This record gives sequence, structure tokens and C-alpha cells, in this order.
Amino acid sequence: MPEKIMVVDDEPDLESLIRQYFRRKIRNNEFEFLFARNGIEALELLENNADISLLLSDINMPEMDGLTLLQKTMERGDEMLKTIIVSAYGDMDNIRTAMNRGAFDFITKPIDFADLEVTVDKTLEQIKRIRKATEDRNRLIALQQDITVARNIQLSILPKDFPPFPGRDDVDIYASMNAARDVGGDFYDFFFIDDNRLGLVMADVSGKGIPASLFMAVSKTMIKAIALNGARAEDCIAAANNLLCQVSVDGMFVTVFYGILDVTTGQINYINAGHPSPCIIKKDGTVKQLVLTNGTALGVFEKINYTSGDVTIDDSDIIYLYTDGVNEAMDMHENQYTDKRLIERLKELGDSTVETVEQKITEDLKEHTRGAIQSDDITMMAVKLHLPRL
Repeated sequence: MPEKIMVVDDEPDLESLIRQYFRRKIRNNEFEFLFARNGIEALELLENNADISLLLSDINMPEMDGLTLLQKTMERGDEMLKTIIVSAYGDMDNIRTAMNRGAFDFITKPIDFADLEVTVDKTLEQIKRIRKATEDRNRLIALQQDITVARNIQLSILPKDFPPFPGRDDVDIYASMNAARDVGGDFYDFFFIDDNRLGLVMADVSGKGIPASLFMAVSKTMIKAIALNGARAEDCIAAANNLLCQVSVDGMFVTVFYGILDVTTGQINYINAGHPSPCIIKKDGTVKQLVLTNGTALGVFEKINYTSGDVTIDDSDIIYLYTDGVNEAMDMHENQYTDKRLIERLKELGDSTVETVEQKITEDLKEHTRGAIQSDDITMMAVKLHLPRL
């Protein structure tokens, strides 16, 4: 599309002179000129031609002069529209007024058409930069809106109502996910497979941002769908891994802890696929980490045979699950929070509620990382078992 330029001047010969000088650019569809004899006609043309890029306006005209026209165009708030003022060489007071009112540049009469062409080209180049900046800004705004929607969708698929099973008194659960960016790759999940078996998932997708959040949503959906069929932990994770290998792109993978807790016996059948090992907090403050099962992260290699582990916990024990955003959280000097510090804090929480466990660890993490930028998603879940009385 040609750049539309409006010339506002009451000199009758100027139109033919401009068309003659710029004939090549007109013929090549680079420029399209519109002409008005005063400010009133110019405003009418602007109303009907919103795509005018540049005004070339004389100052001294009948009915509405160039300074008034400039003021009217500035009131429109169109940052894309630029004005070049034309006036006599000795009319510097009016030229200065025009520049103060927002004119982009000026030329003097008698018009040097070579100088006019340079000034027009320079002005149009500035307009093009403004257009690109505006387009980039609009794209960023649209992207931010998309990210906000993605964040809301991501948060909506994570369980967030606590207590989650108000009709049951055999288990307490509390969880949180704090993304390092607007959207993250960590996720947690919990669901009853049947009346007695509770599935527990804690996972961390490689990478950050929107790609990780999309892979997170796929991973969470697949794991839960397979788990609800009632398979043992190793069979569930093996099946999920095979499916995720088919959809993984750019080397994305997900580390997962998946455990099946029998709330009537305290037995846990679990798989650790490249994930930090959960901790068991005893009522007396003793803390131990579950033995690793040395499983490979999901989405890397197909047809992996996973081997599960089994452990039995006691009444009022708390299972604390987390991602490496916790133990690897760094302070301003890049010192990590560490498993050692985490376990020392957990030892103080043996007889606590699940909400207190999450709150205290979160507070200690904030104390450790004070002033530092969060480098990874921080996700944790605490599950407290209440075995039936015999």
C-alpha cells in the first residue's frame, strides 16, 4: 500500500509541482497524495482517510491556518500521523510555535523539492519505526493475555480446594505451586483410585514457560487417566512414559514421583522416576527419605521397565513431597537451600498439620532466598494419614 500524504496549502500551483516532482514514486505506488486548501478541508479528509500517514501543511491559510490544524490533529491522539510545517524563512516565531505544538519537522519557502523529499522520507521512516514498535507492543500485549489465560487454565487443573475430601477423616492433604514465571512446569495431583487407595503425584517438567506448562497439562492428564484404572505404580508409570515419548518434542521430559497410599494400612507402593525423594515425618520429629527406585524420567526412552518400592507408614505420619525448586532454591549468592536444611526444618514439624508444614517450609524458603530472583517453580504437598482405630 502506498504511503498517503496530504498537502494542505492554498497555493494553486503547488499540487501540479508536487505531482510532477514525485511522479516516479506515485507511478510505483509508493506515494499517494491528497490535497486540501485549508485546515477545514484537511480535517474532513482526515475523517474519511484514517490511513493518512503524513501532513505537509502551510501555516498561513484562509478559514483555518496551519497552527490551528496542527493543534486539532494533535488532539486526535494519533501517534502515527506526523506533520511537516511549511512557512516562510523569516517566520521563525510561527515555526517555533508549530514545533512546540508537536510538528515533527519543518521546511521553508520557497520550497526546495530535493530537501522536501529528504524530509518526507525521513519522516516516513520514523512513522514506520513507530508502526513496528506499536505492532510489537500489541503482540506483547496479546502474548501476555494468552499467558494469563494459560496460567488460569494451569491453576484450574491443579487441585486447590482444601480440605479436598471433606467427607473423609482418614487423610489430610495440603499442596501449593508457585511458578517461577507466569506459567510453570511443576504439578501435583491426588485422587482416590477406589475407597481405600489414594494416588499421589508430584512432578516437574523440564524447561520453563508455556512449553513446559503445555507438557505439564498433557503429563498430568495421562498419568491420572492411567492411574484411575487401578494399576500398580510401576505399570502406571511405564504406560504413561510410552505415551509421553510419543508427544515429547525438543527433548522435553518430566520427573515424577507416583505413590499409591492404602489409607487403611499405611502401605505405599511407589515409583520415583528421576524425582527428589519424598520425606516421611514421624510424629516424634524423626524424618527419613524414601528409598529411590532409580527410575528414568518420563518422555526420554520408550519401553522402560520400572521397578516400584513399598513402604508402610504409621498413624499420624506425614508424607512431604516436593520438587527440586525447594531444595535447590538459591539465595543472592547462589547458595542452595539444600536437602539438609529442608530435613532439619521438617524435624521441627512432626506433630503439625499439613497446612503448617507447607507454611513453615515456605516461610523458611523466603528467608533463605530473600532478595534473590526465583529461579525455578516451587511445589510441595503434605499428606497426613489417620489410620482407623482397632
